[in-house]
Amino acid sequence: MAIIRNRKRNQKREEYYFDYTLLFIVLFFLGFGLVMLYSTSSYEAAIEFNGNSAYYLKKQIFNSVVGICAMMVITFIDYRIWERFATFGYIASAVLIVLVLSPLGIERNGARRWLNLGISLQPAEVAKLAIIIFMAAFICKLGSRIKSWKGFWITFFIPAPLALMIFKITDNLSSGIIVFGIGYIMLFIALPDYKKILLVTSAIASIGAIVVFVTIKLAENGVISGFRGRRLLAWLNPEAYASDVGLQTLQALYAIGAGENVGKGLGQSMQKLGYLPEAQNDMIFSIICEELGLFGAIAIILLFVLLIWRCMLIANNAKDRFGALLVVGVMAHFAIQVILNIAVVTNVIPNTGITLPFISYGGSAILFLLSEIGLVLSVSRRIQLKETN
Repeated sequence: MAIIRNRKRNQKREEYYFDYTLLFIVLFFLGFGLVMLYSTSSYEAAIEFNGNSAYYLKKQIFNSVVGICAMMVITFIDYRIWERFATFGYIASAVLIVLVLSPLGIERNGARRWLNLGISLQPAEVAKLAIIIFMAAFICKLGSRIKSWKGFWITFFIPAPLALMIFKITDNLSSGIIVFGIGYIMLFIALPDYKKILLVTSAIASIGAIVVFVTIKLAENGVISGFRGRRLLAWLNPEAYASDVGLQTLQALYAIGAGENVGKGLGQSMQKLGYLPEAQNDMIFSIICEELGLFGAIAIILLFVLLIWRCMLIANNAKDRFGALLVVGVMAHFAIQVILNIAVVTNVIPNTGITLPFISYGGSAILFLLSEIGLVLSVSRRIQLKETN
């Protein structure tokens, strides 16, 4: 009996970490997003859906509940199991993008980007999650070979097929940029030698600047008359295109300016009353600025910074490299999308149609964003704090 007691005393009990701060931030964003969505969309919904001012709110609540369920399930699944399905996920996301061209494809607002699979699904959102898992698995499998130029270029071009398919098939440049950006940042973090990535980054930035400059000049001279050429011109001078492609940007800037420091008050926006197109989607940040002012806008930005910081802490303390890279991919996704959305709304970059995570309206987006949070929480649950007797 004494021997058994001693064995029990000597047994070590492991304690593990769970990031409740990250969970609280996400739940706050969901609640805040629902409030702002109703404030932003109630007028338009009442007109379009026979007085049903809560139409968008009800759909977003349903999508959020489904997303939270998915998040909790993924949280309690060992994240290492997803490494087995990395290749399948990559191929499946590519197939879903191609299916947009089939009779299953749905066209909305002149864009064919969704699938009718019983529920409405945007394949670009699937691709964002798929590229995170596949890049993490591939980099781990590649190991030290990523240091070579061959390993670098192979890894560099992995997101390219999905990004190009999203751009060409669904005509969604912004999501293509995000998919490629996620892979690029994961490569940057995984690479021990930053010289390669800095050299390539400088080259890409230079080529991008030249392409934008040439496109603008060609559009000004009438050589290019397409939609994206006019968007570039509207970016430089939105007032000149106030009745066309510059309308959304101009009205968003009016909303931001009207909010001043503390805003007009929740529900008091004027731009949402039919002046600002798609206010509940890409431009919801401008309504936040109008109703809650500079104070509210800065508070939301700081919360996104805190969310990304929590992800960074989890990545730094992850149990293995695969888990760390998963979190880095999710962190990259959030950072890119938040920065691009705010940059578009404030006219720092041309309008590309990017939603604000957790706050903008969108069923597929909220489902896969919460699924990614589930991955991060799954990694955090396996961070070992200490061993106690």
